[in-house]
Amino acid sequence: QVQLVESGGGLVQAGGSLRLSCAVSGRTFSSYSMGWFRQAPGKERVFVAAISSSDSRIYYIDYANSVKGRFTISRDNANNTVYLQMNSVKPEDTAVYYCAARRTPYSGGYYSADLIDYWGQGTQVTVSS
Repeated sequence: QVQLVESGGGLVQAGGSLRLSCAVSGRTFSSYSMGWFRQAPGKERVFVAAISSSDSRIYYIDYANSVKGRFTISRDNANNTVYLQMNSVKPEDTAVYYCAARRTPYSGGYYSADLIDYWGQGTQVTVSS
């Protein structure tokens, strides 16, 4: 019954920026940890970034090594939205990006796709050389 809808994908030149958005239905958004995954053609879906729920005193945030220093995940609980700010994009960032929601507690570290409860339909990001 929870629906995740991504937006903001598109074509961008290498070195440019994009901001992906994920709107989440329901009244329990603040209790979910949220994440972003991506899947390139012919590849497995891999972790990109995650952020803990609003129940924590602080947000726990983790990134894949491939995007550290370039991507930023954030959330707006008032609007049930999670964002992925993508800066200094590279051609290898080209993929379908999926928003994900997890109900089980998250305090940083490994954020497995196997623990995801809800997935968005994905949004295409293409980075040209």
